[in-house]
Amino acid sequence: MAVVIGTSLRKELSGEALFDGVTFKAERRDRVALAGPNGAGKTTLLRMIAGETSVDGGTLVLSKGARVALHDQRPPLERGLTLREYVLAGAADLVGIEEELGRLERAMADGAHDTQTLARYAEAQARLEHAGGYAWRDRATAVVRGLGFADADLDRRLETFSGGELTRASLARSLGGDPDLLLLDEPTNHLDVASLEWLERELTSLDAAVILVAHDRWFLEAVTSATLELAAGRATYFPGPWHAWRREKAERAAHAQKTADRVAADIERLDRFVQRFRYKKTKAKQAQAKLTQISRLEKEKAEARGEVELLTRRTRSLGFEFLKPPRSGRTVLEVQGVGLEAGDKHLLDDASFALERGEHVGLVGPNGSGKTTLLETLLGRREATTGRARLGHGVEAAYFSQHEAELDPNVSVLVMAQKATGLNRPDAQKLLGRFLFSGWEMHERQVGALSGGERRRLALALVVASGANFLVLDEPTNHLDLESREALEAALEAFPGTLLLVSHDRALLDAIAERTLAIEDGRVRSYEGGWADYVRARAEREPSPEPPGEPAPARRPRTPKPAAAKKGPDPLVELEREIEAQERLVARLEAELAGDWTNIDTIAAHRRAREDLERLFARWEELLDRAPS
Repeated sequence: MAVVIGTSLRKELSGEALFDGVTFKAERRDRVALAGPNGAGKTTLLRMIAGETSVDGGTLVLSKGARVALHDQRPPLERGLTLREYVLAGAADLVGIEEELGRLERAMADGAHDTQTLARYAEAQARLEHAGGYAWRDRATAVVRGLGFADADLDRRLETFSGGELTRASLARSLGGDPDLLLLDEPTNHLDVASLEWLERELTSLDAAVILVAHDRWFLEAVTSATLELAAGRATYFPGPWHAWRREKAERAAHAQKTADRVAADIERLDRFVQRFRYKKTKAKQAQAKLTQISRLEKEKAEARGEVELLTRRTRSLGFEFLKPPRSGRTVLEVQGVGLEAGDKHLLDDASFALERGEHVGLVGPNGSGKTTLLETLLGRREATTGRARLGHGVEAAYFSQHEAELDPNVSVLVMAQKATGLNRPDAQKLLGRFLFSGWEMHERQVGALSGGERRRLALALVVASGANFLVLDEPTNHLDLESREALEAALEAFPGTLLLVSHDRALLDAIAERTLAIEDGRVRSYEGGWADYVRARAEREPSPEPPGEPAPARRPRTPKPAAAKKGPDPLVELEREIEAQERLVARLEAELAGDWTNIDTIAAHRRAREDLERLFARWEELLDRAPS
């Protein structure tokens, strides 16, 4: 049974349509990803469903008695409440049901056994049992712990929490009220990996419909079962996992392009006939018929071109292109016996490891484990309690911090860019334009007046233009949309220097890291490979009764090469057979993953199979280039 149905929904802003004709439905246990570029209306649609903004056209129907919870990026208003009070206030209807059950029980004890009283009692009891019975408060506080809060935080007032903590509190409140429809706008912000894994398991098991907006590709793969994309005022609904939607969208775009090209060729052929025979009496009638046919085909071509534009439509995304760095010595970083403390908190003991030239390494660990403190120590910005860290010969490091500490708030954006990079004014302006800082007003704006997302973009621009051969990046994807994350991923993959990356974006970690350093119980352990390899090694070392629930990373699929039009020599033919067999293996593994993204062995096998297929394609291209024509 559908929890919510939207039919031809329309929303207007200042008399103009933000979107129109949006149609979808979400049943209990559906997990719908709401996708689309910034400004397409995703948050507006969530607030429309929650009843916080008007419906300007179409119909929106919720099932009778459906309880709706919305989590977005707005901070809580009730700052005088404790965390416990704030979260439990999101379940006011459960308190009301408890009170109603008490009244009905007293009425039945006094002899009220009529059909209506018994039916109301059964309905209220079923509702409370669905939320966990009279222990629902314990479940709500368990949600708080799952999102990274300690028991001591429950009695702290909201006014004492940071912005990130308040966002997590809002998420806890929406989850703790046992909703029938859960609306989530960027729920992964401010969560460490442990909390992300907990949230994935929670959303997978929740007996409710979920509609969510997220830019975390791994999270989308783990949780969602359908996609509703808003773009250019239109909507497209696709039932199926996230990776299947991305593939389907690419295939639709390719088909629409082929249609547009075919129709254009038909129009050109017909036009040649018309130009040749339109004034010849014996062919005039035929020429007129061709003109009518051309008119029809022009409409078909316009529709196909529009479909191509819609499916390949991209908002402006960040322009990442790192400068080629100078060559450093073989050892880029050497860490020996480093211990770290922050105030009274002991963070690390005897951390020892080294980074070699060209290595791309991920650094992971829970919030508060000391990742940022370690980065600052490695770069000489903080003293180690014990041991030492040393940069190698010829190493030029560039640091991207979580808090943009490198930015001077008292200068303009343009001055900051010139000051940090040494670029002349025109080149600095070009750099800023690639990072979406366009126009005189934006270039002259004070750095201190920028929003959080704008400061992140400016800091990234300075790192890109630094020319450093050792990049140290602390959460670079915060506040980046999906397309910009993928652009950053592609640039980091191609970066020829050394990279040390801290991130909660598991798709980025899995794509970039050749080795993973993990802070575990105050120690730094090294694991070969990216995120999926680390998760598998962690599971093998410390078997857990609960599956970690990681999905396969949302990699950009390689566009398959068309089959060779000509027969090559025997080695080429044999290699094509190997490619076909490997493609069948990859397809089989993807089918398995589409049904279960929690199987770590299948995730690792899929990754190896994709890598083997890439190698076969490279060999095929090499042989094809050498094959006789």
